[in-house]
Amino acid sequence: MKPRRPSSIHKPRFSQKSNGRSGFGTSRPLAESYRYLVINKPYGVLTQFRDLQGRPTLGDYVNVPDVYPVGRLDSDSEGLLILTNDGGLSHRLTDPKFDHPKTYLAQVERVPDDEALDKLRQGPVLSDGRCKPVEVELLVDPPELWERSEPIRFRKNVPTVWLRLVLREGRNRQVRRMTAAIGHPCLRLVREASGGVQLGELQPGEWRDLTLLELSDLKRS
Repeated sequence: MKPRRPSSIHKPRFSQKSNGRSGFGTSRPLAESYRYLVINKPYGVLTQFRDLQGRPTLGDYVNVPDVYPVGRLDSDSEGLLILTNDGGLSHRLTDPKFDHPKTYLAQVERVPDDEALDKLRQGPVLSDGRCKPVEVELLVDPPELWERSEPIRFRKNVPTVWLRLVLREGRNRQVRRMTAAIGHPCLRLVREASGGVQLGELQPGEWRDLTLLELSDLKRS
């Protein structure tokens, strides 16, 4: 029998949009009022709580006031995103000098050879400079993921494969630019983990509070 899912997982709200308060510009909360959440950001959702054009945002899923995203995921990327009102922790997790690891699953066109994978591991040179070294694993089997709301681009006779990458910096669209730089365009990108915080059983749009163990790990990483 499949184990019951924890009751602390919050289902998507799918209700009226939030007022867009993000936590910036508010008074610094007391330590005991800090909140630390993790959400599985769905495909097509903006990493913000308000959008004047009416596009889907985090406010459609999370009704906790005054938290804001740690870093960002592009609209066409999915997966783990941490939300908090703790500016100190947010800085620690996003400043490259702290080398905080973030793990991604990337579905790319064609199968990279050893030379291409080594270029990723060494840190390819992009338009904004050389990347930090990256941990890369070519997965034998595709990861068990939910179906994306919009199917990936499919090209007949062009195989695809999944990579697991661990990055310690967060440039704009970095994973997609890195795989393109080695000749293997990224078709789907999912953030799997941030430090010791894993997506686990969270489905798209679901969120939960971090555990004390996860929070402790983030503060050490």
